[in-house]
This record gives sequence, structure tokens and C-alpha cells, in this order.
Amino acid sequence: MIYVVGLGPGGEDQLTPRALAALGRCDVIVGYKTYIDLIAPRFKGRKELVVSPMKGEVRRCEDALRRSREGCTVGVVSSGDPGVYGMAGIMLEVAAGHEEVIVVPGVTAACAAAAVLGAPLTHDFAVVSLSDLLTPWELIARRLEAAAAGDFVICLYNPMSHGRPDNLRLACETLLKTKSPDTAAGWVRSAGRDGEEAHLTTLGELAGEKLDMFCTAIVGSSATKVVGGRLVTPRGYQRP
Repeated sequence: MIYVVGLGPGGEDQLTPRALAALGRCDVIVGYKTYIDLIAPRFKGRKELVVSPMKGEVRRCEDALRRSREGCTVGVVSSGDPGVYGMAGIMLEVAAGHEEVIVVPGVTAACAAAAVLGAPLTHDFAVVSLSDLLTPWELIARRLEAAAAGDFVICLYNPMSHGRPDNLRLACETLLKTKSPDTAAGWVRSAGRDGEEAHLTTLGELAGEKLDMFCTAIVGSSATKVVGGRLVTPRGYQRP
């Protein structure tokens, strides 16, 4: 048995009871070091914790499959939700139906960041990762253009890194072809974790922000506004 478990934003209070129960049934828990560190205080000494490096996702899943076939119940962990830029897809591909895999959802970064900023995702929204490690930038740009043309609220994952210092600026320039520079926006660093930081801004100003891989940015639709210091996208309910 293999459980692919979403750890949520990182705080233990945001780990779902179902996720905790699944991890409690595991003999071995495997994951990227940052994610293992999130659960180590609870499970160290009680479970075998196996750390694997960044870019080792396929090997991690192959190791989980091997251990499961040897008779272990294995947990594969992701931050946020494992089905949103997480480990669920690759684990299902590696297992290919030959081993039981249960996906346990978690609170993803879009929802965690939105809650900190207010309620920007109350209407239709799109989620786009700005990491071009696995996706060509040309495809990312086309997706941004389509989301902007559709007037979606747009949630941006992986906005910048040392190896991709210009991607956020390029993304904002792409959105500005369609959207106003005054479009309400915001970003959150380490949502749901120690050191959480949040700022409201505009699309025009967002291009100059110095963000990192711990940040999630949200660019509003034409209807998104700031209400009492919080970012809100109206749902359209009739008010008496």
C-alpha cells in the first residue's frame, strides 16, 4: 500500500486528520528533505523517514514502490496538495496500476495564500507555475495570455528562483498586454508557516517584487478589489 499525502502549507494545525491517519499507518515515509522536516517532530523515532533530493522524484517513487512490494506500507509526502504540482501523478505513473496507491489531499498553496490575503479566489481562477524546469516558457506564456484574456484571477506558483530571476517580470509583462497595471494583486511568503509574510500590491508593481520559491502571488480579475485591507473577488451575490 502506498499513500501519497498532502501536508498542507506546513503547520501541523493545517495537516488534515485524514493525512495524519494515513501517515500513522505507514511503516516508511519518503519525501524531499524540506517536507520530511515538516513531519519529523511528530514521526521521528516512530517511522523510518527517508530523505531524497530535489529532482529525484522518479527515483523516490520507484523506491516507494519497491518498499511496498517488500511488504511495507509507504507514505510519499508533498507539501500542499499532492495532486497540484505534487507527487501524486508521478507515483501513479510509476505504479502503473500494479500497486494500490491512495491519494490523500491537502491544503494547496493557492488556498493557503488566498486565505491570508482575503478572498481573491471566490470566482473563477487559474493556477500557473512559472517554473520552466519541466515546461517550456513559451507554453507558460501562452497559458498566461489565455488566463488574462479570460479575465481569470491568476495564482502564480514558483514565481522566482536564483536560476530564474526574470520569470516573474516576464509573466507580469505578458499579463499587462491584456490586464490593467492597476489590477489588484498580492503575494504571500511561507503561507501557513513560521515567518509568514503578506503584501497587497498591483500587477504593475508586482513585476518589481523580489519573491522566491516560498512565495505565491495572486493577480486579480477586473472585478477584484481591496476591501478593508483584504483582497476580495466578488462572487456576484445579490445584496438586499
